[in-house]
Amino acid sequence: MIEGVHISPLKQILDERGKIMHMLRESDPHFISFGEIYFSCIEPGVIKGWHIHKKMVLNYAVPHGKIKLVLYDDREESSTRGELMELFLGPDNFCLVTVPAMVWNGFKGTSTTPSIVANCSTIEHHPDEIMRIDPFDPSIPYSWELKHR
Repeated sequence: MIEGVHISPLKQILDERGKIMHMLRESDPHFISFGEIYFSCIEPGVIKGWHIHKKMVLNYAVPHGKIKLVLYDDREESSTRGELMELFLGPDNFCLVTVPAMVWNGFKGTSTTPSIVANCSTIEHHPDEIMRIDPFDPSIPYSWELKHR
């Protein structure tokens, strides 16, 4: 587990009409602040990453489809520097993943249809607050290839 990353199970309320999928409440112990919420749609097999935020804390949930979320800790002061986390998210593993600032992250669509990643961030997006590198950059020791175990 990477220092500062929190995984919180989320509630789904199902009935014959459909369902309600909770994401984040102001009263949740892991709530910090509200900046904006946006949805990132990702096609099957596509990789979005790597990126890092200097100040923004991310709160990811996947209400539709499936993704592989990968986190990499390169923070000099972190006790988990050099560690990777790989998480599989979607309605069948519906949880909120809180990613602290300065943790590299990326995700890959793993379902057969487009997936939706919701992010309720702690600050509004600012172009000078984010840094990006290629998903295959060797500075992050991770392979996005399908693993046959």
